[in-house]
Amino acid sequence: MEKNIETFLGCDNEFEESRIVIFGAPYDSTTSFRPGTRFAPKTMRSESFGLETYSPYQDLDLEDADIFDSGDLELCFGRPELALKDIENRTAEIIDCGKIPLMIGGEHLVTLGAVRAAAKKYPDLNIIHFDAHADLRDEYLGAELSHAAVIRRVWDILGDGRIFQFGIRSGDRSEFKWGKDHVKTSLFGFEGLDEVISDIGDKPVYFTLDLDVLDPSVFPGTGTPEAGGVTFKELLAAVLKVSKLNIVGMDINELSPMLDQSGASTATALKVMRELMLAVYDNKFSE
Repeated sequence: MEKNIETFLGCDNEFEESRIVIFGAPYDSTTSFRPGTRFAPKTMRSESFGLETYSPYQDLDLEDADIFDSGDLELCFGRPELALKDIENRTAEIIDCGKIPLMIGGEHLVTLGAVRAAAKKYPDLNIIHFDAHADLRDEYLGAELSHAAVIRRVWDILGDGRIFQFGIRSGDRSEFKWGKDHVKTSLFGFEGLDEVISDIGDKPVYFTLDLDVLDPSVFPGTGTPEAGGVTFKELLAAVLKVSKLNIVGMDINELSPMLDQSGASTATALKVMRELMLAVYDNKFSE
């Protein structure tokens, strides 16, 4: 009889042999509207067993991929910097072993910790950012560390010309004004994605996917839903394109499972995550 260890479906390989390493960052202390994303990693791991390992979209199977699930971090909720440091350390450990981290949030602020680690390893790092919200505020209610300011904090690290946003349809007027001079933003969808992918070439990329880029009719289980989002198929097509880049780190965040008691939002998040893992693995590691 073996001890009970719950991993994401099909991601129970050994760390040493794996190419992608999953970890959860259950954190939502700066959420500005409806909290609950701290429960996403655990819920997604548990509910993943309602998903098939096989993707008919790509004709690929998680059973053929070497992916390791390292579980969830235990994060300090009262001090964001401590939580971000733990996330940075876990990300750095994975990257330094030559593997690709896939973080499950959590609110979007968790991305900052992972990007800090990735940028130290890859000084020419670029960011692909899918989201409903610009996240470019310099501060929110006096807090510079907020999910509403996460991409602005990423810009503090990377500077101009290396952050590319898609699906954006919400933000303060000042965010859009500031963003015009410092980041490349595609409003409402994925127009211009092919051009950005071509321009980035083989440079290292961190891909951050805020699931509220989806329309709330598709994905209501999120803390700050915004009407006018993309469909699942539109998101899938964009994810498959991005997966062809030199992905060195990635995350999927802002699922609040309790805000959709039907479970449909969690099921959608799981399918997006499966397709992302398979696409990146196939593009980077398949012979």
